[in-house]
Amino acid sequence: MMGTLLRWVAQTKDRPQTEMTPTISIIDDDESVREATKSLVRSLGYAAATFSSAGEYLRSDGIWQSSCLITDLQMPGMSGVELQRRLTTDGNDTPIIFMTADSDDKTRSQALNAGAVGFLRKPFDAKILIECIDRALRLKAA
Repeated sequence: MMGTLLRWVAQTKDRPQTEMTPTISIIDDDESVREATKSLVRSLGYAAATFSSAGEYLRSDGIWQSSCLITDLQMPGMSGVELQRRLTTDGNDTPIIFMTADSDDKTRSQALNAGAVGFLRKPFDAKILIECIDRALRLKAA
């Protein structure tokens, strides 16, 4: 995945960000995935905030400032699905895109039925993530 993202970033130009620029929050315990995803998001002209765990995200200001959340499914502490439940319970409707190297169909169905915008298995093509981000931002704007 990282190679695909880095190639995509190399092919795109950074656009200037404004105060109204959507912020995409990225949660993954793997620093290389966080940084590659952040580079892709920024190359699309969006602001990016990264977090190494769901707990770190929940303790941050980003929880209410995010226009979209991209999160790993399997992380130490709270999983991505547990985070999704917590946000929903707290009334936070930020669109969520899951990415994972290891999942089963039951978990995928649970996440999508609970409102996830995407569920991507690593490695995935950057274009698919971009499509999910576009869909998430359209939902947030609606």
